[in-house]
Order: sequence, then structure tokens, then C-alpha cells
Amino acid sequence: MHPLVALQLRVRPIGAAALAAAFLIFAPGGSQIPGAEAGDATRQNGGLTRLEAEYVVSVAGIPIGRGNWIIELSDDAYSAAASGTTTGIVRFFTGGRGTGTARGTINGGQPMPSNYGATLSYDRKIDDVRMTLAAGNVTDYVVEPPLPPMPDRIPVTDADRRGVLDPMTSMLNRVAGSGDPVSPEACNRKVAVFDGRVRYDLHSEFKRMETVKADRGYEGPAVVCAVYFTPIAGYVLDRPAIKYLVTLREAEVWLAPIVGTRVVVPIRFSMPTPLGLGLLRATEFVSIAQPTLQPHPIAKTQ
Repeated sequence: MHPLVALQLRVRPIGAAALAAAFLIFAPGGSQIPGAEAGDATRQNGGLTRLEAEYVVSVAGIPIGRGNWIIELSDDAYSAAASGTTTGIVRFFTGGRGTGTARGTINGGQPMPSNYGATLSYDRKIDDVRMTLAAGNVTDYVVEPPLPPMPDRIPVTDADRRGVLDPMTSMLNRVAGSGDPVSPEACNRKVAVFDGRVRYDLHSEFKRMETVKADRGYEGPAVVCAVYFTPIAGYVLDRPAIKYLVTLREAEVWLAPIVGTRVVVPIRFSMPTPLGLGLLRATEFVSIAQPTLQPHPIAKTQ
């Protein structure tokens, strides 16, 4: 999967303020997309494509947060930056704010991260993660605060930090082939995520096609995927949040294209919560193509 999680699929329990602030500090990762060819670039045309998106988050119809996401894609590199904050009555009682960044290269048509960072502040607490990656393997990471030692926590091994993507890069779902990327094939995905503390898999399956319309920007088809969560390491099995996510079968992510590329990303995400339906939706979803500038010819002197 690839939900950009407004109600972030973190396995650590966090409050409504943290959920709202964290919804763009994503919780899906490391993927293998069948059929990608080394010469098949992520972009369909030269130059740079930029996605500028704005999102709102609600629970049971009550707004609790908003945020933005900016992605830049070229033939050989990408970057992504996101931020979110609580709003409304949640902000009045306990403010929350989150930021995240990721960057890397495009290798064989696939995004390969080199750096990832995420910071979440809520309830006078700071949660910070920094990771360095190479070829899908975590080479260095720092998390504050670290996970407290618990005898029933499944430990994260060196093997768990190999063959993964960071949470934000995992949102960049490049669909192989030459047909319309907004298709059932976009849901045929299993991703391996390491967020600095927890290693987990996210698996998505095709549900249906829908038409989606942002208030500004994209209007057109979206592919709707069911999303399933499987924890691998770094978690405590008996935690209620883990049990809830493992048995959850009603989470959905709607994927829309970054126009001019074969990359689809979340434009909408929903999941049931104990307080009602949690919903993230894009109010703005604008793709901007920026062709590569060619150097001016040097005039010959007489």
C-alpha cells in the first residue's frame, strides 16, 4: 500500500492531536513493482514534474487537521516534503504538528531513498526520526526518544533493515507498463517499511474504480485499493493498537496520478476508528510540468 496516512498507521498509540499532525508523516514502505524495466524512466517526458497537494483530515465528519505535500520528480532523482498540523477543537486542547522529508534517486524506474527525516510534536513531546539508506538498506538511523526496552517486544534485527523504503518514499507508487497507470495493477503491491522503530509490511488489493475531484487541480479516475497491515518487528504483540490494525479490513486508499509520470499517490485515505470514520482527502492536487531548459547556443564572433 501507500496510504499517506492522515490517521497514520503507526503501531505506537498516539492521540487525536498526533494523528492530525502526523497525517503527512506517512506510514507505508519498501516495494517491489513487477515488470519495471531498467530503461523505463519514471517520467514520461523530460524535465521536472512537481505535485503540490493540500489535504484535510476529519474523524466522524469533524475536521481535526490539515497539511501539504510537495513532490518533485525528474528522470534520475526525486524529493518530497510534507507538513501537517491540528485544527479546530483538537488544536484548542492539545496542539500537534508534523514535518517530513525524503529524497533519493530513480534507479531502474524505481524511487530509491538516500535520506529520510520526520518530526512530530504533540502534547509537549517531540518525536524525531532520521535515516540514511543505500540500495534499499538502512545504513544509519537515529530516533528520539528510543523505544523503551520491553521483554515482549519483537526485536528489530539487521535483516529487518534491509530491502526497505522509508515511509514517505513508499508513497511514490510507480506503475509498470505502458498503459494507464490509474488501473487495478496499481493496487497489486506489497511494501516493506521501516520507520526507524518498527518494521512492517503493507499489502494492497484492488477494490474498484472511482471518479475523484479535488477543489483545485485533479479531476478524473482514481483506483481504490484495500490496505492490510502486517507487523514484522519492533512491536509488542499484545498492544491493542497492533491488534486493531492487524484485523482491520476496511481501510482504503484512493490513488491518482502525478500527471506526466507513471507515479500514482494517495489523493484520499479512509479507515474506521473507535471515534468514527477517519478520512484524509485532497482539497488541492496540482501537477506542474517544468521542462528542462536547454542552454542557449553561443553566438560565433567574427
